[in-house]
Amino acid sequence: MDIKKENKVKKLFIPEEGLVLETGKLYLGRTVEFTGTNKYVPMLEGRSSIGRLGLFIHVTAGFGDVGFQGFWTLEIFCVQPIKIYPGVEICQIYYHCIEGEYDEYCSGKYQNNEGVQPSLLYKDFEN
Repeated sequence: MDIKKENKVKKLFIPEEGLVLETGKLYLGRTVEFTGTNKYVPMLEGRSSIGRLGLFIHVTAGFGDVGFQGFWTLEIFCVQPIKIYPGVEICQIYYHCIEGEYDEYCSGKYQNNEGVQPSLLYKDFEN
């Protein structure tokens, strides 16, 4: 993968009978809920019951931005093969109060997204 280039992704859907996630791969998922906040810092955490099975749902991106509106893209990784099913609650979002001055999220890269968002870091290098 090259951070200065758009990287290809493959769409997967979780069938009713479940999908086995393999180790050594990063999967991107998406929350069912579209969230937004203008006065709080959103945070996302995995459910402990899910983590105890070796399934991690946000490898690095637990904090959101004040002013972000959209679906959360989940960075899903497992330490052993695990079968997952659609509709199972795997994470929770909570909000922290802000004190003092702050700037709202204004980047257009991820705002008001529709689906799973792969890395758009390469756009930072465009002229």
